[in-house]
Amino acid sequence: MQKFITYNENDTIELGEKTAGQMKPGDIIALEGELGTGKTVFVKGVAKGLNIREHVTSPTFNIVHSYEDGSITLHHFDVYRVSDEDELFEIGFEEYLYKGDICIIEWADLIKNMLPENTVWIKIERTDNNPDQRIITIRGLGPI
Repeated sequence: MQKFITYNENDTIELGEKTAGQMKPGDIIALEGELGTGKTVFVKGVAKGLNIREHVTSPTFNIVHSYEDGSITLHHFDVYRVSDEDELFEIGFEEYLYKGDICIIEWADLIKNMLPENTVWIKIERTDNNPDQRIITIRGLGPI
């Protein structure tokens, strides 16, 4: 387990970018954190680290956005509004998980039982010290 402190949005993007350097095709990344903690900001950094040039936005109402750089595909899920697992089956969620691309899932704790054992868990928490400061805990990924 690795813990990091970020002090602003740029720090969080930078940590996401560094984290991408440890990711490989087939990785499944589960993001946990309250509303507004910076999950999508972190994903923006990961996309930058994977050389994805598209603008990354939260897929809250679409469930998934996919981005490619030519050599890797990143599927960015937001399952906050998913009311039951059948919704995920309808979009082929399990196929996304096992086709060799990188999947990042916001609000993954809501579907924990659907994720494989080797899922990397990243928790983003606010601190009391500063409204922009975050503690980011990463479990299951090599040194960053």
